[in-house]
Amino acid sequence: MPRSVRIASVNVNGIRAAARNGMGAWVEAAQPDIITLQEVRAELEHLEAALPGWRIVADASLQKGRAGVAIASREECSISRVELGDDALESNGRWIEADFEFGDETLTVVSAYVPTGEAETPAKQDPKWAFLDAMERRLPELSADGGLALVTGDLNVGHRPFDIRNWKGNVTKAGFLPRERAYFDRFLTAAGEPVTGQEGIGRGLGYERSDTRAFSAGATGLGWVDVGRAAAGEVDGPYSWWSMRGKAFDNDSGWRIDYHLASPALAPRASGYRVDRAPSYDTRWSDHSPVVADYTVD
Repeated sequence: MPRSVRIASVNVNGIRAAARNGMGAWVEAAQPDIITLQEVRAELEHLEAALPGWRIVADASLQKGRAGVAIASREECSISRVELGDDALESNGRWIEADFEFGDETLTVVSAYVPTGEAETPAKQDPKWAFLDAMERRLPELSADGGLALVTGDLNVGHRPFDIRNWKGNVTKAGFLPRERAYFDRFLTAAGEPVTGQEGIGRGLGYERSDTRAFSAGATGLGWVDVGRAAAGEVDGPYSWWSMRGKAFDNDSGWRIDYHLASPALAPRASGYRVDRAPSYDTRWSDHSPVVADYTVD
């Protein structure tokens, strides 16, 4: 019989701090079956203490106290993997896959934490390009032959102006660079269709190469679906991250950089997408909010 699997993704900004500040109450209320976590900044023992009774697979960063990704589930996964690209790629603590068996179907769930990057600083931006290149190669493998796959996490790119409240002030900054957004143009264009890119972003604002067409020339789509945008439609937000500074949270001046990207076969099975935004600034347990959706499996 078909069943619904609730999957939540959240950058916890440190699992120990999140646990101290109220994450457990959210877990109890949201009732997810699978939670993907990013920026764990801790070891497996700390995850197990924060999520008692959950089955957890994790990959820590080689730099202690940095990055770290994990997948927690009510049921055991059948296998997990942390490889993304070759050994030259800095993916430790940034990519983990887990396969879950539901009857005759296998659902692959990914927790990803894309590097933040920094425009015009190659030492920080080049690892982000390499990571996005590796994602571009891995997504078709995950969706091959009708594969059911879901890539979740803090992907550190706002795809379109709807995804950043102050997009005009960010068109030359990491997180909204044309080349970054062009990757998402390809990820999210229908499989095999030409990628046309976004036109006119920043036109008249004095920015050069402010649309993504130059980076999309000759590319074809991979067919993945942004579950959050498909659910919300052509509206601002709903945002999932707000700066801790100033009144960003109170004014809802945020970024939508936490995603559920579903493979073409999985996307029609998604429902109930939502962002679990805290009711007030002082009740937040991370600077990100969980993004949650239900998926039907057989």
